[in-house]
Amino acid sequence: MASVSPTPVLKDELDIVIPTIRNLDFLEMWRPFFQPYHLIIVQDGDPSKTIKVPDGFDYELYNRNDINRILGPKASCISFKDSACRCFGYMVSKKKYIFTIDDDCFVAKDPSGKEINALEQHIKNLLSPSTPFFFNTLYDPYQEGADFVRGYPFSLREGVPTAVSHGLWLNIPDYDAPTQLVKPLERNTRYVDAIMTVPKGTLFPMCGMNLAFNRELIGPAMYFGLMGDGQPIGRYDDMWAGWCTKVICDHLGLGVKTGLPYIWHSKASNPFVNLKKEYKGIYWQEELIPFFQSVALPKDCATVQKCYLELSKQVKAKLGKVDDYFNKLADAMVTWIEAWDELNPSSASAEVANGPKK
Repeated sequence: MASVSPTPVLKDELDIVIPTIRNLDFLEMWRPFFQPYHLIIVQDGDPSKTIKVPDGFDYELYNRNDINRILGPKASCISFKDSACRCFGYMVSKKKYIFTIDDDCFVAKDPSGKEINALEQHIKNLLSPSTPFFFNTLYDPYQEGADFVRGYPFSLREGVPTAVSHGLWLNIPDYDAPTQLVKPLERNTRYVDAIMTVPKGTLFPMCGMNLAFNRELIGPAMYFGLMGDGQPIGRYDDMWAGWCTKVICDHLGLGVKTGLPYIWHSKASNPFVNLKKEYKGIYWQEELIPFFQSVALPKDCATVQKCYLELSKQVKAKLGKVDDYFNKLADAMVTWIEAWDELNPSSASAEVANGPKK
């Protein structure tokens, strides 16, 4: 298949969401792959600053003034001075699928030297089923040249809908600050030609810089939390969304894939700045992981919104004791769902077809 399809797949069903504080020159490199699609740019920081977008792209751009105007008092749930502001783009999109990428991510090359169309691979991942209930040792059985291995139950081979496609990165790895500090020169050069479904009951660290998801299936759970300006924590926005999303996907019988596609992550953020943002998260995550591992959602939670509101109650009840921040976060989770339902009234009662799996 050519790297650029003559008619781009899902051209009218997918938005590309980009959070940024700078001119989007990086789009030039992505032009062959992104130009046919609609972009939603969420400008962080100073709203009076003009962000330049290269000519020829179809986009809408929102800054903090727009967020305040559209959401009113509910704008308090959207983080400021943090890439978590990107989730506003998920909320205002009207498309079925979302691909989100950071502005320091460039086109990677596979081992043969061919440029990787990351968006196309994410779409393939989202359009093929997942297998969260039984692990296939050849990884993704729906990829070309693969299938289910001997001993794989035939009753599970149909798989379940894929809600999330989590891509990876070459060059600068997605490390936390302590790892950055002890391995400042480490670069990821390992290209692993594999995609796998994250098994049911297993959490994973979700990185938001190269990520796609089915907005209709899981959008309301993709809240990147309260981070950045005025908050005691940063750089855990995508982690929080990933843990909440995975617990809800497990409950509703949806799949999460990780692996291909790779992008080229071009620059490492400052480890000392990162440590300041992360240090409470590094401490708190030792309580957060057991919390998410033990979350149980009732059977009557059949929509993502109901699941998420139930999760917010449990966050308040169990994590509020860890720090008052989690009470604020739980309230923001409720505000997020209220704002989502206001802007997306038809999704409020959309039950997932295959329902909770226990």
